[in-house]
Amino acid sequence: MQNFVFDKLNFLTAGMPMRTGKGSYGRAFEVLTELNLDGMELEFVHGVRMNDETRKLVKSERENKNLILSAHAPFYVNLNSQEEEKSDASVQRIIETGLAAKDTGAFSITFHAAYYMKQDKETVYQTVKRRITEISELFKRENIDVWIRPETTGKGTQWGDLDEIIRLSKKFDNVLPCIDFSHLHARSVGKFNTYEEFSKILETVGNELGQTALDNFHGHLAGIDYGAKGEKKHLILEESDMNYKELLKVMKEFGVKGALVCESPNIEEDTMLLKEYYYSL
Repeated sequence: MQNFVFDKLNFLTAGMPMRTGKGSYGRAFEVLTELNLDGMELEFVHGVRMNDETRKLVKSERENKNLILSAHAPFYVNLNSQEEEKSDASVQRIIETGLAAKDTGAFSITFHAAYYMKQDKETVYQTVKRRITEISELFKRENIDVWIRPETTGKGTQWGDLDEIIRLSKKFDNVLPCIDFSHLHARSVGKFNTYEEFSKILETVGNELGQTALDNFHGHLAGIDYGAKGEKKHLILEESDMNYKELLKVMKEFGVKGALVCESPNIEEDTMLLKEYYYSL
């Protein structure tokens, strides 16, 4: 597996930069290039709605401007839904995201995999593993050479703490984590926010999943507001307690390569902030 070989850590916006305005992907890629950013995560929020013409445009622009793309599946995903049709629809949305990623040249797709639905963790893990097996096998059959990445989630009601995601990733050669550092911070109600804790995350990923997981990294970062139940909403980095400077130091020391996607509300501003700080180290 892999259609990309990374030589550095790339900084991506979550969706089109705000200054794209009402423009299209073509304008969004121009903005990314003007701002010296490295690419974008395609955000399929309500569904994978991208026609063939747009897919060709995105692929062409990505290649011509040497940008990195990832993709986020729609938010209506719950592989542990107790209604079979909703679980099946969730699988289908992830597959559709994978096909869009293949068509556009994105290296990786991510999604919030499931909710516990008041079930015990082991039961939910087995259900998620069964559905991911279907997705993984279909990707191989259809030659969708794209990483499948369940994301670490921000609330205690959501399946997807670090250990669960790593355990699942071990079972498949085309599955790796999407490490959302802000979600880990919110889910733990304030932990995962020091140099030592960030080091432990990356050390665990490397030890458990091998160097490939650090050389083909896909992560998310933003400021985040949280309470006793975890994530509330994303914030601008400097208006939050997210210790992004220590995180970037750790990522540099570990030689992480791949993509760090910024999900702050002021999308491109914080993406530039992260890239500039990283290269100042």
